[in-house]
Amino acid sequence: MTEKVLDAFKGICYKPGLQIWTINNMKMVPVPEAAFGNFFEGDCYIVLHGSGDSSQSINIHYWIGIDSSQDEQGAAAIYVTHLDEYLGGNPVQHREVQGNESSKFKGYFKNGIIYKKGGVASGFKHVDTNVYNILRLLHVKGSKNVTAREVEVSWKSFNTGDVFLLDMGKAIVQWNGPQSNKKERLKACMLAQDIRDRERGGRAQIGVVEGDREEASPELIKVMTSVLGQRTGTLRDAVPDHTPDQNQTASVRLYQVSDASGQLVVQEVASSPLTQNLLHSEDCYIVDVGGESLSAWKGKKATNEERRSALERAVGYIKAKNYPPTTRVEVMSEGAESAMFKQLFKSWKESGQTQGLGSTYTRGRIARVDQVKFDVMELHAEPKLAAKERMVDDASGDVQIWRIENLELQEVPRSTYGQFYGGDCYLLLYTYQKANKPQYILYMWLGRHATQDEITACAYQAVNVDNRYNGAPVQVRVTMGKEPRHFLAIFKGKLIIYEGGTGKPGVVTPHPGARLFQVRGTNEVNTKATEVPARASSLNSNDVFLLTSGDAMYMWYGKGCSGDEREMGKTVADVLSKQEKQIVMEGQEPPQFWVALGGKAPYASDKRLEREGPVHSPRLFECSNQTGQFRMTEVSHFTQDDLDEDDVMLLDTWEELFMWIGNTANQYEIQETYNSAAEYLKTHPAGRDPDTSIITVKQGFEPPTFTGWFDAWDPHKWSGGLSYEEMKNQLGDSASVSQITVNLNNAALNRKSVGGDAINTAPGGPLNDNSAQNYKSQSPLGPSNGTNTFTEASPSKATVPGTLGPEVLLSRPSGELPLGVDPHKREEFLSDADFENLLGCSRRDFQRLPKWRQNDLKKKAGLF
Repeated sequence: MTEKVLDAFKGICYKPGLQIWTINNMKMVPVPEAAFGNFFEGDCYIVLHGSGDSSQSINIHYWIGIDSSQDEQGAAAIYVTHLDEYLGGNPVQHREVQGNESSKFKGYFKNGIIYKKGGVASGFKHVDTNVYNILRLLHVKGSKNVTAREVEVSWKSFNTGDVFLLDMGKAIVQWNGPQSNKKERLKACMLAQDIRDRERGGRAQIGVVEGDREEASPELIKVMTSVLGQRTGTLRDAVPDHTPDQNQTASVRLYQVSDASGQLVVQEVASSPLTQNLLHSEDCYIVDVGGESLSAWKGKKATNEERRSALERAVGYIKAKNYPPTTRVEVMSEGAESAMFKQLFKSWKESGQTQGLGSTYTRGRIARVDQVKFDVMELHAEPKLAAKERMVDDASGDVQIWRIENLELQEVPRSTYGQFYGGDCYLLLYTYQKANKPQYILYMWLGRHATQDEITACAYQAVNVDNRYNGAPVQVRVTMGKEPRHFLAIFKGKLIIYEGGTGKPGVVTPHPGARLFQVRGTNEVNTKATEVPARASSLNSNDVFLLTSGDAMYMWYGKGCSGDEREMGKTVADVLSKQEKQIVMEGQEPPQFWVALGGKAPYASDKRLEREGPVHSPRLFECSNQTGQFRMTEVSHFTQDDLDEDDVMLLDTWEELFMWIGNTANQYEIQETYNSAAEYLKTHPAGRDPDTSIITVKQGFEPPTFTGWFDAWDPHKWSGGLSYEEMKNQLGDSASVSQITVNLNNAALNRKSVGGDAINTAPGGPLNDNSAQNYKSQSPLGPSNGTNTFTEASPSKATVPGTLGPEVLLSRPSGELPLGVDPHKREEFLSDADFENLLGCSRRDFQRLPKWRQNDLKKKAGLF
């Protein structure tokens, strides 16, 4: 790296959150935090994001504006490559093209992304706080990841399906298309608030117009007409949203990249499902995810030239394949792979990874695992542990079990709890206490040999039980052999699963002769015994097996099993039979043992396979049909706020799939999400197990195994969150409308007093001549004489200045407040410093709080 390049990186290091630069005259120039989320279409940007967790992972994105030059794009790519080296090769690099950004990139800007016309080369400046001589129209699209693009300030830009923000500096009017949905309107509100708080220092007013009820907002329509002119004709029809990103594709191919011959040679190595051992440290590879995106992997022992040109080669591959130029690319080094990259492989093991909560050591050819005893108290102290261990409590709650008999529920005798037959289906209701309130989990256990009628009846009866408890139970579908850890723990190490047969009374099952049970587990929390074919090939040196034959019962100990596993084998054996057990050590079996198994045969006796699944980051998907068709869209950097009560959400933790149902989700979405979840597992590029448990969770009844995947879960959120209607009422009441009028007047007076133009655009904003003329001639001040066409303030009281001191606002009756001050919004007239001193947080943080929390802070400060 040259000194010039090193100088550009001076002071850059890992830190949580965002750092952003733009390319100006081929140099990296920092973007101020107030302008984060604003991107000029003629520029390229470098965005660095630190994870903020213990992994301290770093992602570098370079963003390409649609009007940026090839030189700027090339400079950005070079800076990204060198910045990656400067940071030790640990970051994952991403190529982002305007309008086709990844969900990860969009997820950094929760309030939305604004595309601005022009760029640094055009002489436009980036956002300056507290600048009000602005006129622009923003076209807002999207309900989860919002983007807003500057369009011509004219009625011609509007359509009936989207939301538009008319930004006039000190006033912002939000116009909601009649066919826009509630989520889009809420997100636009949040974007308008973000513009107010970050760009205007909290001093702009916001009003909302519902496009299908414009007559309800006559004052705001007058404001819009004064800027846009009289509307003629009808507005354009709704523009369909872009098809969301493909969540996954089963078509994944691995290519080895080489230029040893002097030309770029790309050779296919394998197709999905991929395995980690296909990647060799001496080489570089490209993973093509069905043409939707590319991942370039750089081996540690690859040459410096090969590593530096990985991004360039990936772009060259896109051209060679005739893929769209907007195809996304991520580049990573060996040992610093992204979570999404690992999801493409059937198995992935981190360097030095141990199994579960234990530590691994080797004795001979068998790897052993010392398990750390499970401590339920850790679940309450660390919610993430509850999620990762998949335990809501220590499984000591109340249990009730029913079996499906003649398609009806029949309670199972408690003496047989823990014995499940492959020919049956069962419902298990588990009740536990949380904050002195009962919580419920309803397990549906489906035997491998149960009839389809019984499986259907089990689902039907589950709904009946769920209704009996007013929808409170968390429903967990358990396929035989795929029992989750908490289910095992309920039976305290005494769970026995019979391959076939039935537990129904009166049904005669032919005696199977010898039966063989494999015991797996080291304690009461994780142990079960599963019936396997009674033949020698079923044995495994790593486990304990129980063999029953006639009057004899053998306990076979493999060489690799631990003392804890042997103890749990004895516990299960006592449940299976009260007769005397004969202990058999591997290699010392009596002849009768082999006779019962039909003779000796080879069996698994090599190194223990990893039993714990690979560690994968959870993924959240929004499932909705609000656009007219059912769609699943991934949400990156998700938080509890991303759970939308109008929709169904799918949380994939790899071991389990959670289907979260919002209170107002419709039945079609619920059914389609369940179908899509099954299809999602079936088509996953890593060859996922289609029998992975799908757990149904309802809003307000989330168990710790679900909430633990979310940082700072707020159990009171659902009762105090700010809905769209609440936010709209807060923004668009009559006081705000009159304040918009006053602000427009003041803004125009300010511009006239300094001799400037009557109006200006936001940096780079498009403005046609007609709208500029309309604004001058039809503004609230009139053409030129300053006469107010709206209601003027009463001369008996002074109009409200920009800010007021606390002594004017605190603990005063409404009648003693200055004219124009809404007694319910006194905090809006405080200076930024007084606001933070009185309320203990910034305006921006205050707006993000639920309404009940805002009111509580205002009461304590004397502002309510």
